[in-house]
Amino acid sequence: MERTRSIVGLIAGALMIVSAAAHCLLGWKELKGALGSTQVPAELIQTLGLGWNFGGVAMLAFGCIVVTLFAQRLRGKTVLLMPANVIGATYAIFGAGALLVTRFDPFFLVFVVPGVMLLIASVSRRAA
Repeated sequence: MERTRSIVGLIAGALMIVSAAAHCLLGWKELKGALGSTQVPAELIQTLGLGWNFGGVAMLAFGCIVVTLFAQRLRGKTVLLMPANVIGATYAIFGAGALLVTRFDPFFLVFVVPGVMLLIASVSRRAA
């Protein structure tokens, strides 16, 4: 069962990495294009872009942390799962809140699904 949970954790981390790339490369391009067709000042667009891309880089870092933890766990090493729990809870809570605010826009499942997967993968009686 621990092996299965570790594989679920690896998949969740991989989803986070892929969504980080999509967030930065595709999401910002789409948002910048939409903002460019409005009267939003260029400085505001630039500042928003910095924050948006920081979010993508943070998502990438979270995914890398998760993949590293569960890869080590698959190798039989003892690992602290607290970082995975915090990241999973953050993703799940943010995604659930975003679903509520947007009246259940399915896009935000991109946060809920890996978050819940990560929480499931992090449930363990022991760390290894």
